[in-house]
Amino acid sequence: MLPVVALITCLINAIVISGSPPIVLWHGMGDSCCNPLSLGSLIKFIKTQLPDSYILSLRIGSNIVEDTSNGFFMNANHQIDYACKLLNADTNLSQGYHAIGFSQGGQFLRAVAQRCPSPPMLNLISVGGQHQGVFGFPRCPGDNETICNYIRDLLHLGAYESFVQNHLVQAEYWHDPHKENTYRQASIFLADINQERTFNEAYKTNLLKIRNLILVKFLRDGMVTPSESEHFGFYEENNTTKIIPLRESSLYLKDLLGLKTMDEQSRIKFLESDTDHLQFTDQWFIDNIIPYLKD
Repeated sequence: MLPVVALITCLINAIVISGSPPIVLWHGMGDSCCNPLSLGSLIKFIKTQLPDSYILSLRIGSNIVEDTSNGFFMNANHQIDYACKLLNADTNLSQGYHAIGFSQGGQFLRAVAQRCPSPPMLNLISVGGQHQGVFGFPRCPGDNETICNYIRDLLHLGAYESFVQNHLVQAEYWHDPHKENTYRQASIFLADINQERTFNEAYKTNLLKIRNLILVKFLRDGMVTPSESEHFGFYEENNTTKIIPLRESSLYLKDLLGLKTMDEQSRIKFLESDTDHLQFTDQWFIDNIIPYLKD
C-alpha cells in the first residue's frame, strides 16, 4: 500500500494531467506570435476559460520582427519544418495538443498535421484558413500596406515563377482558376498539401489521425477571395462566377486527403461567423471554439 503522502501526490498529479490538453496557435499574415492586440490578447482570453491550459503560440524566427517578416517572405515549406521542430522540442506537447490556425496559419497547421504526426494533433481548428488558396488580395492586414503593394505586384507579374514561389509566401497558395495546369505544376506548397502534384499516402493517413477538422468561414470576409476557400470551396476552372463546394470537388470525391471519410464520420465541422476576416466576439469564441479545446 502506498504511504499517505505518496498517495496524495499521485492524486494531485492525476488532477494536473487530466486538465485540458495543450493548445498551439499559429498567427496569420502580417501578425506575430505575441502581438498584444491579437494573439497575445487571445491567449489571455483563453486562459480565462481554460485556466490550466498550456498554450504555445508559434514564433517562426528568433524574435517578433522576424516572425512577422517570415509570414511574408519565408518559404512556407521551410516554415512548416521550423514549426515541426518547435513542436517536437516541446515536451509539454508529447501527449497531444489542439491546434488553432488563423488565416494562412490554418493551412500551415494542416500541413503540420499531414507532415509531422508527432507529437499528435488532436483537433485542428482553422479560423479563416484558405485551404484551396486565394485568387485576390483585396486588403492588407495591420500596418503592412507597403509590403502588401509589393506582394500584389509580384503576384500579378509572376506568381508561378520559380523565384517568386520560393520567396513569397502568398504566391505559394495563390490559385489561379484560369491557369489550373500551371498552378498544379508550379505551386510548391498548396498544390502539394492538396495532393494536386503527386499523391502522398502519408498526407492522407496522417490527416485522418486527427479527431476533428473545424473550419471557420467569415461570411463578410473582405480579405480572402474567395471566402469559400475557408470551407475548402473554390472557383470552377476558368469561371470566377461559380464556386465548387468541397463535397463536389475532386479532392473530396477521390478522398485524396481523407476528407470524405472524415465527413462521413461527422468529423468535419463547418462553422460560420457573420463578420469580416478574423473578427469574432468573445461569446462566439466561447460558444464555437472553446468546446473543442476542453478534452
